[in-house]
Amino acid sequence: MSLPALDILFEDNHCLAICKPAGVSATHFQGQEETIDRAVKAYLKAKYRKPGNVFLGVVHRLDKPVSGVLLFARTSKAAARLSEQFRQGSVEKTYWAVVEGELARQAGSLEDWLRRDRLAGRVEVVQPGDPEAKQALLHFQQRNVHNGLTWLELRPQTGRTHQLRVQLAHHGHPIFGDAKYGAVHTFTPGIALHARELTFLHPVRYEPITLTAELPRSWRGRFAYLLQPGAAR
Repeated sequence: MSLPALDILFEDNHCLAICKPAGVSATHFQGQEETIDRAVKAYLKAKYRKPGNVFLGVVHRLDKPVSGVLLFARTSKAAARLSEQFRQGSVEKTYWAVVEGELARQAGSLEDWLRRDRLAGRVEVVQPGDPEAKQALLHFQQRNVHNGLTWLELRPQTGRTHQLRVQLAHHGHPIFGDAKYGAVHTFTPGIALHARELTFLHPVRYEPITLTAELPRSWRGRFAYLLQPGAAR
């Protein structure tokens, strides 16, 4: 599978951010699968005519079926500083999601305790006393409702694996297309979860930077009425 051209949102000597397409892995571990980090390395190597290997720091990840803002570091110093921001929870992340069903509340927060099952590749909600459980906090705001679907703006306070997907599903509203967590509908090439906005401190200049990723075309086709202008509230 060949990747589409990189949609670069930000680039300087210290970091680079792209709008990741859904259905493509962000990073590689083994094998020859085409991944975003490999594509970014190839882009930097060609643009700056770099000999040998190109450094690229992975400071956070997006699941394969998720689209949106994905940030990388171009130096080890930037990687360390950005990774620390993510660990401390000081990076502000905003996601857009389309979920099945209509929520009872316009806005609110979800608090759950999650446990990761690495063998099954899933995350489940467990009791707070579980020794492997980690707290997950998520804030939501409804933007529109149409034909049994809800468009949500999500702001996670924690960064657990599959957090948004499993929390929403656990509370009865799986993300559209997310069969892994119980969605009825399908959505190619991924799921209706988009990393809309990311705000972080520049690792060298320490000024706040906010990056915004436009919605994929697949959303505008499938959810035209839900996302129509003036629908947000």
